[in-house]
Amino acid sequence: MATTNPLQFIQQVRAEVSKIVWPTRREVLLTTVMVFIMAALTAVFFALVDILIRGGLQGLLNMFG
Repeated sequence: MATTNPLQFIQQVRAEVSKIVWPTRREVLLTTVMVFIMAALTAVFFALVDILIRGGLQGLLNMFG
């Protein structure tokens, strides 16, 4: 493996960092809002599934118990 001196390393790091495309404030805000919406929808979905399973099991246990 070829070794590079610290100066070359810093130059390479700066070149790579300059290639980064940073998101705008609006993009970050929209993405954050979408993540919160999806998390809320997922929580509601799993809460409903939990209620249905619990109700089904309680009904089944009441029938036989």
